Amino acid sequence: MLRPDFYPHDITPAPELKQTHISYIFIAGDYVYKIKKPVNFGFLDFTSLDKRRRYCLKELELNKRLAPNVYLKVLPISRGDKGSYILGSKKNIVEYALKMRKLPEERMLKRLFAEGKADNSLMDAIARKVVSFHKQAATGGKIDKMGSLETILHNHEENFAQTVSCIDATIPRNKYDFIKSYVHNFFDNNSKLFQRRIAEHKIRDCHGDLHLEHICITDEVVIFDCIEFNERFRYEDVAAETAFLAMDLDYNNYSDYANAFVAAYVRHSGDSGIFSLLNFYRCYYAYVRGKVISFRINDQSISYEEQMLATAAATRYFDLAYAYACRLEKPVLIIMAGLMGTGKSALAKVLASYLGADIVRSDVLRKELLHIAPTSRRYNDFGKGIYSDDISRQTYDRAMEIASEKIKNGKSIIIDASYKRMKDRLNAYEAAKKLSAGFYLLECTCPEEIIKARLERRKLNHAEVSDGRWEIYLAQKANFEQISELPEEHHMVIDTSLDREAYLDKLIRRLKRMG
Repeated sequence: MLRPDFYPHDITPAPELKQTHISYIFIAGDYVYKIKKPVNFGFLDFTSLDKRRRYCLKELELNKRLAPNVYLKVLPISRGDKGSYILGSKKNIVEYALKMRKLPEERMLKRLFAEGKADNSLMDAIARKVVSFHKQAATGGKIDKMGSLETILHNHEENFAQTVSCIDATIPRNKYDFIKSYVHNFFDNNSKLFQRRIAEHKIRDCHGDLHLEHICITDEVVIFDCIEFNERFRYEDVAAETAFLAMDLDYNNYSDYANAFVAAYVRHSGDSGIFSLLNFYRCYYAYVRGKVISFRINDQSISYEEQMLATAAATRYFDLAYAYACRLEKPVLIIMAGLMGTGKSALAKVLASYLGADIVRSDVLRKELLHIAPTSRRYNDFGKGIYSDDISRQTYDRAMEIASEKIKNGKSIIIDASYKRMKDRLNAYEAAKKLSAGFYLLECTCPEEIIKARLERRKLNHAEVSDGRWEIYLAQKANFEQISELPEEHHMVIDTSLDREAYLDKLIRRLKRMG
């Protein structure tokens, strides 16, 4: 199939082969021919010729729903009398190929994003296409059953079973265990939500594999390559389908467009219930992608370099699944507290990435209020100049104003400051209660020899915002009011000199009340 004379049409340039974990894809001139690999991954089985034929025909039928002009026919491949192979002959059939019209590479959605040619209006057009498709997609009967707790839980358990070999290869053990706990907790707490989605006929015969690489923008939105090999993966909640594309946009660093797509989908469908399931299904699909790409790592038909790329991609997808699992169900206010150099900012940054929270950093906000460049150094004495009580009061008040607005808009927020005064800590606690938000104070500690080394390194970093130094640390230490005023469940002490993965896992479990 890499020979031009194999095909009944002109081939320019020479045929090209691409591979996935389940298919060989031959690009031949204006057409593409897809052959299924004789593999069995449990969730799909292409090991017999008859199965490959059947699934080729199913793929043709299903993809005509969203790409009728792309999917053309299924052709047999036969062995000729002299050992050659013939496309289209019905004698001595040895394989089947799905023939498709080649889509313009320059109009693929992923390329449009890379070239800066995508915008929110395009997200709206895609959302309208998907909404229209979902409204017409089959529902009821055995399709509805696929939305049951039993089926969805089975899908997750299958994922976990099939990725045991990935532990500490593409997913660390602690993240594997955490995601598994998150899934089980979500099921325990949301059984009525899943039942309601079935009653509302939100379970449909969907596409099942809706991500960037399966969307092309020509004179219309073309969505191709749906799942044909397993109804369990295609019969799903429309919220899951929406979450898949949102996840893939997040993975490719287009989170603003992910939000625009989801908002447009809800606007055109009226299905605001999606928001309750969006994070759960984004976690699921990020995990699925990590699993599927992990299958390529031991594929001997691809190069070592491709195997290494697959390892990196799978790891990123699993990390993204973990980040979704870490997200909190309602907005929280987290205040960092502790002496300078104890690692508050570093912890806030990594924690925000997992929780999807915004950060207000007092060192930056203080200088913004005074119209000073963030990296401009101000080596004032302790409690003097820009670090006077009056300026500090303005900084803390402004930080709480920003936090309140964010929380009202459904966003969790971390305030990165020393919070050395009991009054400031109690003000934050009371503000969170008034906003009906969760509240946690994270007190960072660290051995002083490590703090001193950190503060020395800071002075050499010209991009550093903090003006902290050892003599100021000693003065701050003498002036710090012990934290004892908050209920125990809202106050956590973290030694940032310990292994970060270990204390992050413990911290996030506590934030999510997962034990």
